[in-house]
Amino acid sequence: MQSLRPLLALTLAGLATVSSPPLRAQTAAPAAKPTSAPSAGALSRPNADPFPSTYQPFPSRPTVIRNVNIYTAAGPLIRNGAVLLRDGKIAALGATVDVPAGALVIDGAGKFVTPGLIDTHSHLGVYPAPGTAAHSDGNEATAPVTAHVWAEHSVWPQDPQFPRNLAGGTTTIQVLPGSANLIGGRSVTLKVVPSRSVQGMKFPGAPYGLKMACGENPKRVYASRGPSTRMGNVAGYRNAWIGAEAYRRRWDAWLATPTGDPPARDLGNETLAEVLRGNILVHNHCYQADEMMQMIDIAKEFGYAIRSFHHGVEAYKVADVLAHEGISASIWSDWGGFKMESLDGIKANIGLTHVAGARTIVHSDDPSYASRLNQEASKSLAAARAVGLDIPAEEAIKWITINAAWALGIDRQVGSLEVGKNADVVLWSGDPFSVYTRTEKVWVDGALLYDRADASQRWRTDFELGYVPNAGGIR
Repeated sequence: MQSLRPLLALTLAGLATVSSPPLRAQTAAPAAKPTSAPSAGALSRPNADPFPSTYQPFPSRPTVIRNVNIYTAAGPLIRNGAVLLRDGKIAALGATVDVPAGALVIDGAGKFVTPGLIDTHSHLGVYPAPGTAAHSDGNEATAPVTAHVWAEHSVWPQDPQFPRNLAGGTTTIQVLPGSANLIGGRSVTLKVVPSRSVQGMKFPGAPYGLKMACGENPKRVYASRGPSTRMGNVAGYRNAWIGAEAYRRRWDAWLATPTGDPPARDLGNETLAEVLRGNILVHNHCYQADEMMQMIDIAKEFGYAIRSFHHGVEAYKVADVLAHEGISASIWSDWGGFKMESLDGIKANIGLTHVAGARTIVHSDDPSYASRLNQEASKSLAAARAVGLDIPAEEAIKWITINAAWALGIDRQVGSLEVGKNADVVLWSGDPFSVYTRTEKVWVDGALLYDRADASQRWRTDFELGYVPNAGGIR
């Protein structure tokens, strides 16, 4: 220890020298930094996209489907024609097409081709299978107005109902919140494709929708806390829009001259303000004709447009009004009579609405129906013809394709077989309006994602994996 003392003293002296800087003349404190600009999360900008699509088309190869009957949803049936899919698009179609070098050629042998089917009213992912309370994420039934919630944040991409919809020829769906609330929140448009995340399924550039609901459902859910009457429902809508209009004005003024602190964000009013700006499309659950008329009045009072009335069991009673107002009707083929507001349901509803000039759509609201949309359209066509309405199949195919695409604001990309549109295509074993017809192959953006003849390549969600027996035992 005696020998270490001089070294320790020198070391401590050195540390003292290093840690004691020379004295300096006292100076003024540095000026405060200017306040930074507000972050994106502090601003309520029109068409903000905080959860953007990450969808990327699956690998594809040039493909010619020939010797097929083609329902284009844009014109007459093309008999014994052909269609070329290349680079994810419809590259050519007609009586014949040129076959590029290296293209896959499929002989349709007189079968039928249609655009990929589109369902405007789905709850896949938000009410997935198995249907348990832990999976019940479609209704935020905590307040009559929940415009602040977004359906995509409840979507479970591993819902085993997704691949079954694709196998039925459905390639695009709108997933909506449920109908417990007057205003239930934002919908999202999805491509029916495998993905680890909902962002990987989101249809790029598709506008959001707003789910609203009339009638019995909000009355039942909020009977003990209000609204409990239809007049209470209407007052609830109007109060929500009054608040949203004031919010929109405040933000539009600040965005025009962004000085000082921005107004406080409000997620619910932000969604409703986007409706008022025309950036979000309104999808309104409404059964009765009189309530549809009232909802149109409210829309005119606050200056927004209704894109589609859903379920619309009494749409046939106001079909001429829907045509005049430019509102589409997303309707069941034959549901009715299961509660008071659906009592006047008739099977010719779709046919009568169509011939009155309204954009008519067959929707599902059901995972099983969604995998059989062609049969639902076929039932509607048969019911229309039974009452003497001469509707050609070339028009009826629009009920599950281009009309639905228009309701979702994506008709420039999908919904019909036209050169330049996305190659969402279905090859059917026969006429899709026959109950005996099944899908054979389904392409999304030109990529073959379902092939009935190749079970090894079919989409199985994580939920369906687990222990799969094979010849070698359990893997």
